Amino acid sequence: MPTLLIVHHTPSPHCQAMFEAVVSGATAPEIEGVRVVRRAALSATAADVLEADGYLLGTPANLGYLSGALKHFFDQIYYPCLDETRGRPFGAYVHGGNDVTGALRALDSITTGLGWRRAAEPVTVTGEPGKADIEACWELGATIAAGLTPDT
Repeated sequence: MPTLLIVHHTPSPHCQAMFEAVVSGATAPEIEGVRVVRRAALSATAADVLEADGYLLGTPANLGYLSGALKHFFDQIYYPCLDETRGRPFGAYVHGGNDVTGALRALDSITTGLGWRRAAEPVTVTGEPGKADIEACWELGATIAAGLTPDT
């Protein structure tokens, strides 16, 4: 069974709401045959990454960059996973107070280095997530998970 690994850092209620929507979309009843594993960024390991078939990454934009927790995750898994995970699909969601540009740039740089394939446009939110933002997060989770479903 394909596995979707959701790696997230959710220090705020806004990030938590986005994370919950992503999980809800990824685990929607109409998406069958995909195992969804959730790991906090500081707990996720290279073994988690190697065992997964696709990834969803969630982070706040802190001081114009990825959260330290997500950066730490990438620092820990980069070389152990570099050759084994090339071409795997990923999606991302980023929350910022007023700007997420630097966080997106860093995320693009790191995932490009890993050779991961963007399977959906990132969901970016500044300020309080509205209904459309939460729906976009749900769609992101559903899209990435559905892309891993086995062909029938």
